[in-house]
Amino acid sequence: MGGKEGPTLIASVQRAFRLMEAVGAHEGGVPAKQLARETGLALGTTYHLLRTMVHEGYVRKLDDGTFVLGERLGALHGGSHDQAALSRVRPTLTELRDGLSAAAYLTLYEDGEIRVAEIVDGPKAPRVDLWVGFEDAGHATALGKCVLRELDGDARADYLSRHTLNDLTPRTITHRAELLRRLDSAPPGPAVTDIEEYSLGTACVAVPIRQGDTLGALGISLRANRTDRLEGAVSTLVAAAERVSCRLSLTI
Repeated sequence: MGGKEGPTLIASVQRAFRLMEAVGAHEGGVPAKQLARETGLALGTTYHLLRTMVHEGYVRKLDDGTFVLGERLGALHGGSHDQAALSRVRPTLTELRDGLSAAAYLTLYEDGEIRVAEIVDGPKAPRVDLWVGFEDAGHATALGKCVLRELDGDARADYLSRHTLNDLTPRTITHRAELLRRLDSAPPGPAVTDIEEYSLGTACVAVPIRQGDTLGALGISLRANRTDRLEGAVSTLVAAAERVSCRLSLTI
């Protein structure tokens, strides 16, 4: 009576995990009867759990009746890998925010899209209102244009063929030829800017991140009346981008 109570455990969940581990130990597939023997589960329980896991995509039943791990499990692993990578770069974005008193952004080019991977802001460094998703505004943001400038001609043409150059502010570039001309004639150096092209009252500057197959951009946003600080922020951004690139390339 006086002993401490242990944690409340759900037996059915424990059985499901045990069964999934057993399936994973057989890359070529394993029949339900063998799984029941290896896990010590009743055959009926094994079939019930397998049917549920097949339905949810964590286990796949092959044509010969054996079982292998499903695609859903791979997606979970990929998500955990991404979260671990972002946890390694978040301190650098925090330093960037605090050092420049500006919200810091990391975007990555994935599956043909420019996506926001992380934003670090604060009361003194608020983020820009993302009223239009970055996936549909690559032409109007420093982060998006930075990625587009780094893409080869085919990848850039593919992106632009799938995205309308929407008119977000009076300063937004909405003609493809003009956007390409500006990308190709940008002054030497890594930085790309947008002055109220995405949102009135906001200015941004970004530099590229490239490490192996990883392509993205690191940037900050400021109020448009502080544009005089953009040029001075570039060297800090470049140094931070180098650290982010290295940390993204690390494996778990």
